[in-house]
Amino acid sequence: MSQQYIGIEIGGTKLQLVAGEADGKIIERRKFAVDRTKGAVGIRHQIELGLRDLLLTQKPKAVGVGFGGPVDWKAGKICRSHHIEGWSNFELGKWLQALAGAPVIIDNDGNVAALGEARHGAGVGFNPVFYVTLGSGVGAGLVVDGRIYHGAMPGEAELGHVRLSRNGTTLESRCSGWAVDAKIRALKTSEPSSLLARLIGNAPGGEAKHLPAALQQGDAAAVRILNEVAEDLAFGLSHAVHLFHPQIIVLGGGLSNVGEPLRVGVKNALTGFIMEAFRPVPEIALSISKLGEDAVTVGAVVMARCAIK
Repeated sequence: MSQQYIGIEIGGTKLQLVAGEADGKIIERRKFAVDRTKGAVGIRHQIELGLRDLLLTQKPKAVGVGFGGPVDWKAGKICRSHHIEGWSNFELGKWLQALAGAPVIIDNDGNVAALGEARHGAGVGFNPVFYVTLGSGVGAGLVVDGRIYHGAMPGEAELGHVRLSRNGTTLESRCSGWAVDAKIRALKTSEPSSLLARLIGNAPGGEAKHLPAALQQGDAAAVRILNEVAEDLAFGLSHAVHLFHPQIIVLGGGLSNVGEPLRVGVKNALTGFIMEAFRPVPEIALSISKLGEDAVTVGAVVMARCAIK
């Protein structure tokens, strides 16, 4: 039985458990869809099932966890979840250690994904690395000299809660997956003849997945929505650039599947929001995540490996 590391991603819509090697390579995976109605208890049951399965073939040296919400990473405790009830003040580290029989380290999923991209993804060779996840919410993480940067507790880079105006409009309310889905759904009323409106059909949810096809055919409504999202995201990122001057910004999460049009749109818009001294923008490169949905799990494996050194 080989000795490996286990990485776990606990999100608002999905749960992943992987066994990985020291170089970040994933060798075994268990994936579950999250049922929000069952709360944290339901997710913990799924973790027990997946972990029990992995432990049949793996003997982990350590376990790393990326959690979708604020955590006390030093104590291994969840502060709260913005999406799932029942996580507040839960001592996840102690609970998992009893199940896995190995040391456990937890952190916010944005931080963990940033670590994964910095060590084994789009951020390799760049320093600092700033990662943004565009999913059910908007999260972020900063890696400096190969290590997660933590501010005062709970220490998350909460880019999604950066305000775009004094009236409380946040980046998350404009650029999260659900926000973009809502923009597209509104086309059913405002522009029902647009290609994008016709592509999404009548089933609500996941409307943003139709953006690439509509953009490819030059749909005016799709182009407008992309430009709005890119400009809002670039404005939010300009604050991170001015504060941290990252060498690369990695776009991840489900919305990053829009691909090159999103990358180019953000890059172009970012130029206008950055002081001249920090230009040209290409020195602060933007890249679509190379690890994709494995950014958090690879980062969790890396974190587990580093925890026992």
